[in-house]
Amino acid sequence: MLELIINKETSKKSIMLVENGILVEKHEEHENHQRLEGNIYCGKVQNVLQGMQSAFIDIGDKRNTFIRLKDLLPKEDETKTNIEDKINNTNIKDIIKPDMKILVQVKRDGTESKGARVSTHINLPGRFVVFMPNTNFITVSQKIEKEAERNRLINIVKTILPKDTGAIVRTSGNGIEETVLKQDLENLIKKWKKIKKDYNDHKLNGPKLIYDNKALLRRTLIDVVDQNLNKAIVNDKKTYKDVEDILKSMNMNDSIKLELRENEDLLEMYSLKSQLEKIDNRKIWLKCGGFITIDRTEALTAIDVNTGKFVGNKNLENTVFKVNKEATVEIAKQLRLRDIGGIIIVDYIDMHQEKNKKEIIDLLSESLKKDRTKSQILGFTKLNLLEMTRKNMCNNDDY
Repeated sequence: MLELIINKETSKKSIMLVENGILVEKHEEHENHQRLEGNIYCGKVQNVLQGMQSAFIDIGDKRNTFIRLKDLLPKEDETKTNIEDKINNTNIKDIIKPDMKILVQVKRDGTESKGARVSTHINLPGRFVVFMPNTNFITVSQKIEKEAERNRLINIVKTILPKDTGAIVRTSGNGIEETVLKQDLENLIKKWKKIKKDYNDHKLNGPKLIYDNKALLRRTLIDVVDQNLNKAIVNDKKTYKDVEDILKSMNMNDSIKLELRENEDLLEMYSLKSQLEKIDNRKIWLKCGGFITIDRTEALTAIDVNTGKFVGNKNLENTVFKVNKEATVEIAKQLRLRDIGGIIIVDYIDMHQEKNKKEIIDLLSESLKKDRTKSQILGFTKLNLLEMTRKNMCNNDDY
């Protein structure tokens, strides 16, 4: 059974995905640092930096946001257009000026030292389609491999898409009925018309939030409803209403049981408190007696695999391979649970047989299939370190 548990406390909200009582994903929103990803603002241009081909935009947050020239130019299909040539031949000062009004969407939240990153490339994700105003191409998720199905989906979208707009058909659109796909896209087009009207009506005496995306909650619900989500349990009335509205927008309010347990501590369910405490542990023990350690830095995350208490049998390669295999499954689980993004380096115990290294890569790839975000395994380096990358859930644009 797959359940979404949303626990509201005084200063934070925890969004947890639980599979048969086991915590598989956990995300947090804090009152003093709310996530802005996906929100759409009427912003005001502050400084234009020609030397960096970028600018700072005031959206009303405590820090100005940052925009690159690439995110100001119309979004195009990069398989058919050389974007770098366009960037090199464009002066940012020909596009925006200080004090100018601009519609932007937050693509990446800020940190303690940096403001958020924004773009004029608006994405409105639905259950089956992502609507992209100000573009003119349609694409289909790479996970939909059959050419006939890809063409069918593109042709359906073409019949309803307004001029000079684009769309991405998500993986969940595979095999979906035409009427259902069209309805999903129509809802997004209606939403965009309202956003555009609110933006045009706003006189720029200051920045304004035009559309609150409730990014983390919306993204989680959109992604998990098609993974056989059975139930959503909430302990706060406002959050309950937000979840209800999102489910209604996807026509899923009758398919998923929504339960309000007002003011209850939902962390008491399934011993979630003790499961959450283990997330911050640097060392994670494996059933065989080995362990892994996880160290996160600004540049990358380093994961080290150790034999620990496991001595195995007389064959060293087999002993090492057994620990590395068990570690691989746990690493995939921890990446998802801790939402570790960026560059990841795994220092496996040295294996000498190439077939064992290949099997580890295959096992890691298989174990990451349940992960909702995009990852890329680059393989073993000459130093026998495994290199991979993973996108954070909230920064994930892979549909």
